[in-house]
Amino acid sequence: MKFEAGDKIVTRRTLLLRLRNWDDQEGWRDFFETYWKVIYGAAIKSGLTHTEAEEVVQETVITVMHRIKEFHYDPAVGSFKGWLLNITRWRIGDQLRKRRRPDAPRPRRRELTTRTATVERLPDPAGLSLDEIWEKEWQNNAIRVALRRVKEQVAPHQYRIFKLYVLRDWPVAKIAAELGVTATQVYLAKHRVAKLLKDEIRRLQSQPLRLPGPG
Repeated sequence: MKFEAGDKIVTRRTLLLRLRNWDDQEGWRDFFETYWKVIYGAAIKSGLTHTEAEEVVQETVITVMHRIKEFHYDPAVGSFKGWLLNITRWRIGDQLRKRRRPDAPRPRRRELTTRTATVERLPDPAGLSLDEIWEKEWQNNAIRVALRRVKEQVAPHQYRIFKLYVLRDWPVAKIAAELGVTATQVYLAKHRVAKLLKDEIRRLQSQPLRLPGPG
């Protein structure tokens, strides 16, 4: 089963409004838990080391903190997704520029990924640009966030059935034998959790935003 995650996935208008208050620790924790894997994954697949990618995450979040109060909604201009990509792109560029400094420590060979380490090209082995890498990371992260929230809404045995049937592609007979349930229970659990997941993905969609260019 395939779940589509559109361009506006994950960014919730209410969350972005909460982030205007720097003292809203729960809101910022929610923001970090929602986005850090997207930023980190894009950095790693752009050729950065684990340490450099962690710095990209940290510096990107700091930039968002400093600039988030300036945003205003404008459906005709861009989205938060694109704005966050631009910040991440620049922070990745910062790390690559640090490598070029004469006094900069060179990454150890085993820390380097096999991906190209130039922010201008940023292709991975499949030839993807940073925009394409970001899109894939964004899509995957949307599913992760939705799954995490749906897991909290259903009984553990229902989520386990869904996980085995949909995510691990187990046959119904094997699930029934493993968990001691009927085929009907497998189909019902799959249907219920899948519906909740699709509903959660829709709720995660946001209105387009216009945000200032990061510095």
